[in-house]
Amino acid sequence: MRVVIAGAGEVGRHLAKMLSRERHDIILLDPNEDNLAFAKTGMEILPIVGNPTSLHDLENADVRDAHLFVSVTTEESTNITACMLASNLGARKTFARINNHEYLLPRNNELFQKIGVNSMICPEILAAKEIVAAIRRPWTRQYWELFGGGLILLGIKVRDDAPIINRSLIELMQHDKKCYHIVAIQRCNGEMIIPRGMDHIESGDIVFVTTTREHIEDVRIKTGKQNPEVKKIIIMGGGRIAIKTAHFLPDNTNITIIEADRDKCAKISAQVPKNVLVIHGDGRDTDLLVQEGIDDAQAFVALTEIAGTNILACLAAKRYGVFKTIAQVENLDYISLAAKVDIGTVINKKLIAAGHIYQFLLDADVANVKCLAFARADVAELVAKPDSKITRKPIKDMRLPKDMTLGGLIRNGIPMMVEGDTQIRANDHVMVFCFDSAMRKLKDYFN
Repeated sequence: MRVVIAGAGEVGRHLAKMLSRERHDIILLDPNEDNLAFAKTGMEILPIVGNPTSLHDLENADVRDAHLFVSVTTEESTNITACMLASNLGARKTFARINNHEYLLPRNNELFQKIGVNSMICPEILAAKEIVAAIRRPWTRQYWELFGGGLILLGIKVRDDAPIINRSLIELMQHDKKCYHIVAIQRCNGEMIIPRGMDHIESGDIVFVTTTREHIEDVRIKTGKQNPEVKKIIIMGGGRIAIKTAHFLPDNTNITIIEADRDKCAKISAQVPKNVLVIHGDGRDTDLLVQEGIDDAQAFVALTEIAGTNILACLAAKRYGVFKTIAQVENLDYISLAAKVDIGTVINKKLIAAGHIYQFLLDADVANVKCLAFARADVAELVAKPDSKITRKPIKDMRLPKDMTLGGLIRNGIPMMVEGDTQIRANDHVMVFCFDSAMRKLKDYFN
């Protein structure tokens, strides 16, 4: 597949790296040559210096033969224009990164299809939805609904009082195999493993668990987690993600947004619901936090553009007893640091956006791909094709790669946990947890 990506910012670079694993024909277009330097270090990516709104530069990038044209620059107007031009030049499908959520309304779909923009994504909306999901289940590090909620993936940090501590997976599964399936463990030292039967859960591990909606509470109890109701939230940073998060949260939630820019505060106040109080100040100011009732808050969300500031602010909130902390961390190098210092949930727009775009590009039938910020791993929803390799033997006889495991499946609308004796059938919808190195192997098993 030939894919042309316009914009070699962080989203474009991460997407190009993901696609390069799949041996697609990747062309990365950007007007700044410095942004393309990484593609010259052995990756199978063709970097081209050019403007995505220039017909000449688009033709130079062979957009006429592109199966997919993706424009993910930071400028919404550039992305829309580039997709329009690429479509008219012959690109089969186009995808634009946008900021205006109105473009995503169903009534506007026909308009954008006519002008050549086939699909759009708003990273801020996706990030806000992940924040809301994290707040609704504050005892989790990660919470994702797969297959429309048929299966649930949870990331949970376990402590000394967790009933599953120091027990092998074989022992746990003998008692609870119908309730959940542990697909991965991240150790305190950052080591990520896909566990086998004799592996043990240790205090401080982050365990990644698949389950069904009816057994979420069972998983919470097994992992020894409390579940306070979140009624008061303090948000530091009044950008678009903060505003969208405020709209997505229940209107009976007490929300305070702290913004350092005085002029911006007035604009935010006009855009948020009535249950939101906007304060001018610095969210790192502990006196201000105390004044605004940090002692009574159940969640603190740091959404400035500076990762270090967000991490430090969350640490300060934890000292005041805030149960759930969420930090926006756009610098990938800081994600592991956030995990080590016990930040509750990390939000990274580029990983979220790249994962959603990536779902359009795998050869296998992938309904969704999610990138786990803490785990440096991927979760894919796949459909088993008739007579595909994955359907020929029980799981225990498949000899799956060590960097891949099956977390659960949906068969005829019924969710099931995967065990060694499970045999995948044609048209089963399967959740796969894998590291980067295994993603390219998926098509070999499911196609």
